Amino acid sequence: MTEETEEVALRRAVAVDARAVADVWLRSFAAALPTVVRPRSDDEVRDYFASVVVPARETWVAEAAGGRIVGLMVLNGELLSQLYLHPDWRGRGIGDRFVALAKERSPGGLALWTFQVNKPAHRFYERHGFTADEFTDGSGNEEREPDVRYVWRPQE
Repeated sequence: MTEETEEVALRRAVAVDARAVADVWLRSFAAALPTVVRPRSDDEVRDYFASVVVPARETWVAEAAGGRIVGLMVLNGELLSQLYLHPDWRGRGIGDRFVALAKERSPGGLALWTFQVNKPAHRFYERHGFTADEFTDGSGNEEREPDVRYVWRPQE
């Protein structure tokens, strides 16, 4: 089975996944946001995923054959706080599946933040029915990068 046709399962993350989840986040962030300065080192990011994100947040992973983690999504109530895919696994419908799962888990609506420079993310979320609701100068995030809040509400 090639990577192109390889089946990917979505499941809740467990403690042992934390490092792989953080590594997907690090790779994805570097590939998608090369101009955004990260205020945390790789080790600090890994520690945060291991001590906070995986044990305390509703963290989901996309798992390929052999247990390889290729994507992650983190929900915090109606906040879709993280959705990152390994760069080699983009364009295969995994993000679409994560958004469908997020909508299922939070049927009353969702909100998320993304950086203004991340135009591919804007197109992705808009394709899934999210609308830009608020633009900021970045003073409220630790990267100090202008961002945009997107919201999704179910159709009445």
